[in-house]
Amino acid sequence: MSDAIDEELYRRTKALLDPGDIELNGVIVSTGLTSDEEPTLHQLTLDVGDAIAEASGIDPTDTYVYSGNDDERFGVNQHQGLTLDGEEFVWECQQLMRDGTYDVVFYYEADADQDAIVDSVEALGHDATSVLGA
Repeated sequence: MSDAIDEELYRRTKALLDPGDIELNGVIVSTGLTSDEEPTLHQLTLDVGDAIAEASGIDPTDTYVYSGNDDERFGVNQHQGLTLDGEEFVWECQQLMRDGTYDVVFYYEADADQDAIVDSVEALGHDATSVLGA
């Protein structure tokens, strides 16, 4: 983390992982994408979601993305990966515009292979910051 903004985002992400009903880990994806590149951001969100599903032992084709744009319980640019069978939680993310580019914060169950997720994000050409829960 190179500056105070990154440290603040890391701290806020870590707070989201505080123990609740399930143990969570996360990853911050620094994209460098601007609002003019939202289709690319959308595809990146899907690709990272698929990597999280795979690292969780779930076939990505058995999941779908629920977007919060039409749901008062969610904010705009907040999305969930759920299983087709049972609509079980796989991942959630928030796309955050920071200093003109998007950072995307993903969180998911802690039993997912964290190293595989970080490696997958980096293979997509983006910086990944691992955030481990409690």
